[in-house]
Amino acid sequence: MKAPRLQRRRLLQAGAAALLTRPWLPVLAAGRAGTNNSDAWRRADAIVAALKAPVRFRKEDFVVTHFGAQPCRTKQVKAWVTHDDQELVPTQADDAHDCYANFKAAIEACAAAGGGRVVIPKGYWYCAGPLVLRSNVHVHLQAGAHILFSQYPEHYAQHGEFDCAANGKLTLSRWQSNDCLNYSPMVYARDASNFALTGEDWSSTLDGQGGVAFNEAGECWWSWKGRNRTKNAVSQNTAPGYKEGQPTQVSPNPLNKPLAEMAPALDAAQRKLIEGEDDKWRGDERYLPALSEAGVPAEQRVFGRGHYLRPPMIHFINCSNVLLQGYHVRNTPFWQHHPVNCRNLVIRQVHAESRGPNSDGFDPEACDRVLVEDCVFDSGDDCIAIKAGKNRDTQYGPARNIVIQRCTMQSGHGAVTLGSEMSGGIEHVYARDLVFENAHWQTDPLNIAIRLKTNMNRGGYLRHFYVKNIKVPNGVQLSASHYALLPGSPIDTKGLSTAAGAVISFDCDYQPGADSVRLRPPEVSDVHIENVSVGNVAKGGVSGSCYQAIAILGPVVSDYNGPPPAPPVLPVRRVTIRNCDFGIPVNAAQPIWLYNVADLTLDNVRIGGKRLDTVLHA
Repeated sequence: MKAPRLQRRRLLQAGAAALLTRPWLPVLAAGRAGTNNSDAWRRADAIVAALKAPVRFRKEDFVVTHFGAQPCRTKQVKAWVTHDDQELVPTQADDAHDCYANFKAAIEACAAAGGGRVVIPKGYWYCAGPLVLRSNVHVHLQAGAHILFSQYPEHYAQHGEFDCAANGKLTLSRWQSNDCLNYSPMVYARDASNFALTGEDWSSTLDGQGGVAFNEAGECWWSWKGRNRTKNAVSQNTAPGYKEGQPTQVSPNPLNKPLAEMAPALDAAQRKLIEGEDDKWRGDERYLPALSEAGVPAEQRVFGRGHYLRPPMIHFINCSNVLLQGYHVRNTPFWQHHPVNCRNLVIRQVHAESRGPNSDGFDPEACDRVLVEDCVFDSGDDCIAIKAGKNRDTQYGPARNIVIQRCTMQSGHGAVTLGSEMSGGIEHVYARDLVFENAHWQTDPLNIAIRLKTNMNRGGYLRHFYVKNIKVPNGVQLSASHYALLPGSPIDTKGLSTAAGAVISFDCDYQPGADSVRLRPPEVSDVHIENVSVGNVAKGGVSGSCYQAIAILGPVVSDYNGPPPAPPVLPVRRVTIRNCDFGIPVNAAQPIWLYNVADLTLDNVRIGGKRLDTVLHA
């Protein structure tokens, strides 16, 4: 009689632990383990060469002071700088001149002249509205230039192209990979080409003031996050400034109309599937993907005033030939950089520092030919997260041809992450020569080094992901954390470290309870990781490099809730990990956790000082 899958997985895990007591085992699939990845890295080199100089401009400067811009005085206020910490930070004085109109005039004059450089000199500059970038325009911050973007949400519902009455003048945007009309990002471009945003050095600052209060109750952009869902989190348990009962993106919003009104063509069964079992779907963060599932056009997905979806800081849609270089971005309301459907984009020598809720450092979505190099990421969420649409918003296709090299990552949920929004697919991603320094390991540790997340809602595919030459000197989180699974799930969560605690985590059951519609099994294959070195630390009487070295949770068949027959649900396939030393996991008895994995090849992999050469299945 065949053992149930859960029993077989436990047997596998016991076997994997036993392998660590043996000094050497023959490679069971020598041909696979010895596969040469040189063709893949040549493709990466070709992408880098093609993006060496993505932009060119006319040689004419447009200095913002010539258009009426005036620097401002500042004052010190106590503000949130992480989920858990407050400090005194500079903000604009009460009499600060608003430079929005002056910056806009300089950019428009530059564009009308055929392009050139808009120069923002040294000093503090207050801007109560977005910088909208234009084709052939290079916006440059000189050394010591510090733009204080208004912390008041109202100022980002005044200048958009879409007049949505009480909701404000809004901007076409994407929020967690779903299209909508929403508050404007601080820096925005749509349908533009050949433009740049640069700084002279990291004293050139774009400040989103995400943790600065905008009312007497102490509410800030970050408060709108609401409560977190992660189980066993070490830090980041609440949103900064959040108070019980306060409206947030997760609380049901009475302004969100019933699906029967928004999508009358749906029958009752379809509406029920999308809405789920309670009224949580009426919270803004779930209501938007519900509108996508229901086929509601983007122009009817209206948020802005009265809603709680924070805008990304720097957001480009359908742009090409873009350079981001040499500046410091900090304290952003939401994702720090979010290009969507962009081609030929370079982000280089940028310090991306925002440790508030969802402060991802760089999230290229459905982009083609992207180079990330020589950057430092210090994030409250994923440092880099590659995305490709969610629900039915897959019109831009996959994310592909992305190279990440010579970067340093500090705090964050994942250093290099793919997903979770990947419905359009992700392929040909290359990450090399990186340091996941984890500088805040004692108080706010890096959760995971190399991370994939998807589920039965997001679907899509991940294939041809290559990683090499990664140093993780201070390890990752030393305890296990995971997201709540569905009732009746076959997964034994004991020791599960897919949300935090693993060096490598593939989570194909990421936050399954957050998505009522689960019809699209993801496909994950052809992942090759080599030369990863992980150091050990001691904290609270516990020593180690991680909780587990590897945690791979493949797609869960029972999560499917559509009509029969269910589509094929494939295991994670063709994963190779070679020439790696994962240090000493805290969970020495179960250093590898696998579920629904067809073949995981380990070639000269050291865990706890013991070498593994084998192929594992679950």
